[in-house]
Amino acid sequence: MLTRVSRPRLGEPPEVCSVADSAKDRRQSASPALPSRTHASRHAGSGTKRGARDGRSATFPRRAFGTATPEPSRSEAHANGQSAGGHARVFVLDRHGECLMPCHPVRARELLDNGRARVHRLIPFAIRLVDRIGGSVHPIRLKLDPGSKITGIALVRETDTTTGEIQHKAVVLHLIELRHRGASIRDRLTQRRGFRRRRRSANLRHRAPRFDNRTRPKGWLAPSVQHRVDSTAAWVGRLRQLCPVSALSQELVRFDLQKTENPEINGVEYQQGALAGYEIREYLLEKWHRRCVYCDAEQVPLQIEHVVCKARGGSDRVSNLTLACGPCNTLKGTLAVEGFLAKDTNRLDRITAQLKAPLHDATAVNATRWTLWRQLIETSLPVETGSGGRTKFNRTQFGIPKTHALDATCVGVVDSVTNWQMPVLAIKATGRGSRKRTRLDQYGFPRGYLMRGKTVRGFRTGDLVRAVVPSGKKAGTHTGRVAVRASGSFNIQMPAGTVQGISHTHCRLLMRGDGYGYAIHALLPAVNGEVSALGGM
Repeated sequence: MLTRVSRPRLGEPPEVCSVADSAKDRRQSASPALPSRTHASRHAGSGTKRGARDGRSATFPRRAFGTATPEPSRSEAHANGQSAGGHARVFVLDRHGECLMPCHPVRARELLDNGRARVHRLIPFAIRLVDRIGGSVHPIRLKLDPGSKITGIALVRETDTTTGEIQHKAVVLHLIELRHRGASIRDRLTQRRGFRRRRRSANLRHRAPRFDNRTRPKGWLAPSVQHRVDSTAAWVGRLRQLCPVSALSQELVRFDLQKTENPEINGVEYQQGALAGYEIREYLLEKWHRRCVYCDAEQVPLQIEHVVCKARGGSDRVSNLTLACGPCNTLKGTLAVEGFLAKDTNRLDRITAQLKAPLHDATAVNATRWTLWRQLIETSLPVETGSGGRTKFNRTQFGIPKTHALDATCVGVVDSVTNWQMPVLAIKATGRGSRKRTRLDQYGFPRGYLMRGKTVRGFRTGDLVRAVVPSGKKAGTHTGRVAVRASGSFNIQMPAGTVQGISHTHCRLLMRGDGYGYAIHALLPAVNGEVSALGGM
C-alpha cells in the first residue's frame, strides 16, 4: 500500500499514514485547532499527492514529550511573522535545494497535505517544495555560545527598517544545544595509551625512548579539544544547507582575564560601564557550579561571598570570592571560615582546595575559541564577536533564563529578543562506532570478538527505527535507536528504557545514523537562572 507524508508536528516520534485513509478519518484524528483541508487548499493551492506517485514512503515525527497543546491558526501564526511562540520553525528548501525562509509547523503541514512539499530531512525537520524555485529571504543570523561540554546554537531573524538599516532585534527561529564527547575521547585515548605502554614494557624492555622525536603542526589541539571545534563547525555547515544564514555571531571572550585578576581596576570606560561586574560573576558561577558552597542549595538566588571577610582584611580578588545563598551569607557574617565550618571539615577542605583550583572548562573554551573563530571566518560570512559579560548583561536585561541555547540568542549586541519560549533540539555527539572488532578487558587482553560487518538486514547500530510488534510480551510500537545483532534480533533504545529481542521483520527505518543522538527538551526556567529539562529521545 502506498504511503504519504503524515502531518508534521514538532518533537513527535515518526508515524506513517496510509493514502487509503479517508479525509474524514484524518480530520477526526487531527487537532481541533488545525486548519481544515478546504482552508489549507485555499492558501496553499490545489494539487495531487506527488509524494505518493513514486511509491516511496516518507515519515514525519509526531509529538512524544509533554502534553499536546492546540496549534495556532495559520492567520494567527503568520500575522506578523513573529507573533506565534512556542514552536521551532521548519526548514524549507525549494525545488533545486536552495534555502528559503523557515516556516511555521502549521504551514508545513498544509504544504505536505496538499502535495506541494516532501520531507527532505527528519531531524532537524526540513521540507522541500516541489512547485517553487527561489524566493525572497530575510537576514538570518546563526549565533554560537561555545562551551567545553555543551555549545548553544540559535537561529534568529533580524528585522530591518523601511530604510534598510539592520536593527539588533532578534526573533528566535530555532534553538539547539550540541553536547560534545570530548571527555569520552580523552578517556579512550588514556586507555589506549595504557594498553600500548603495557605491551611495550612487556615485549620491548630495552626500546629507545621516543617521547621527544615527534613534531606537531602550528595550532595543534588535543583530539578531545579539536573535536569541540570540528563538531561545532560541522553543524554550522549543516544549518547553512538548510537555512539562508547571512551572518554569524560567536561568544569569543569567555572571561575578561584582566577584570578577573583585578576587580578593582578603574580609569577605563569599559570596566566602569554597564558591563562592570558581569565578568567576575560569570566566572564565579562557572567555578562553583551555581550552588551555595555552604549548604549546596541550588535554584536559589546566590550572593558573592568573601571567604575572608573584609572586616578581617579580606580582599576582592577572585581567589577570595565564592558563592553563598542569602541565609548562609548572613549566618556566616564576619566569622572566619574555619570557625564557621568547624563541624564540617570535609566541606572546609573542599572549599579551600577549590579556591585556587583551575577552571578546566574555561581553559578548554579559551583554547578553542580562536580556532573556531578562524573556521567561521573561512565561511566568508560576517562574524560578530562578543564577551561572556555582554551575553549575561543582555540575558539579565531581557529577563531570559540561563540555558546554553538561550545564551546564544543573547550573544553580541542585541536590542530585544522575542519568540524564545520554544522547545530546544538537544544534539549529542555519539560517534559512528569503532573500527576495533575485538573487545578487551581492563588489562588489554581480548575477551570477545565482534562481527566484521556492521550492517545486518539493512540496519546499522545507531539508526532511528520504528518497530510495530503485533503480539507477545513486547507488543506495541517502539521508536528509538537500534543496536543490531547478527542473529537479526535487535535492541531498541528509547527514552523509557531499552527493549530487547525485537525481530528485524518488525523494524522500519526512519533515519540513518549520522553520529548524533537527538532529543526535544521543554525547558522550565528556575529561580537562579537554571533550567530543568523534560522529555528526550
